[in-house]
Amino acid sequence: MAGALSQLVRRAKIAVLGPTLPILNPVRVAEEFAMLDTMSGGRLVAGMMRGTPNEYVTYNINPAESRDRFAEALHLIRRAWTETRPFGWLGRYYQYRTISIWPRPVQQPHPPLYMSGSSPEAGEFAARNHIGIGFAFTTVPLAKNAVQHYRACAHDAGWEHAAEDVIYRGIFHANDTDDEAFADMSTLPPRISLVDQNQAIAEGVRQSGYYGADAVAQRQRTSRRELADRIALGQVIVGGPDTVLAQVQRIRDELGAGVLDLVVGAQLGERTLHSIELFGAKVLPRLREL
Repeated sequence: MAGALSQLVRRAKIAVLGPTLPILNPVRVAEEFAMLDTMSGGRLVAGMMRGTPNEYVTYNINPAESRDRFAEALHLIRRAWTETRPFGWLGRYYQYRTISIWPRPVQQPHPPLYMSGSSPEAGEFAARNHIGIGFAFTTVPLAKNAVQHYRACAHDAGWEHAAEDVIYRGIFHANDTDDEAFADMSTLPPRISLVDQNQAIAEGVRQSGYYGADAVAQRQRTSRRELADRIALGQVIVGGPDTVLAQVQRIRDELGAGVLDLVVGAQLGERTLHSIELFGAKVLPRLREL
């Protein structure tokens, strides 16, 4: 999809968010992303994911190894992008006699990198390695705490992060009035995460240490909530154009997030199309002025 977009969208950046590194071949990821950066003329934004617990079950990878696998894979990808000579790699999880990717990325030293920053461990790793952080399927209060931790870790590492180093993903649905938008979203069944649908998997992954030191908060990110609570917590953005704009501003100001990744929140046929058109006509132009 990103390759197809690169030939149609001529100026906008193209963000891929993103491959689940611990269950993939990192050299292949490095080469595919370098090709996308070349095809787009240097407009790729590279988001690297650790994945969700159900993916580890599907691919038969131990979730207890996920952080170490992710870290090694990311270091390998970065070196593959920046090393000008063939090199070998003998790591704990990945071993390659000779690596020399083609093509090389257009952006130098490499495309901008992002990763999830929800857990304390992720924030510390991102800060140590000058990587941007992103948040999805969480709440503004949890994300705010994580951003503060990331900021402190970056300061300790000798640098200050910029607003564009923080991405927040929110689900949105707009209609002509707040009541109409709320009524649209109220017709949808409550969202249940794939992990919570299988309690045996959820418990096994929890015991593996996948969620890190702050496991309770990490599990709260995907807790089942009523629509009004999800709106109040910034998980979803629902309302008329003025309300949607105000909710977006609140999220930006509370988090200091420079990038908002807004995703269509419902499959409601014509009402969803109207939501997209309304957002493009009455919200997006005003967002650009902020």
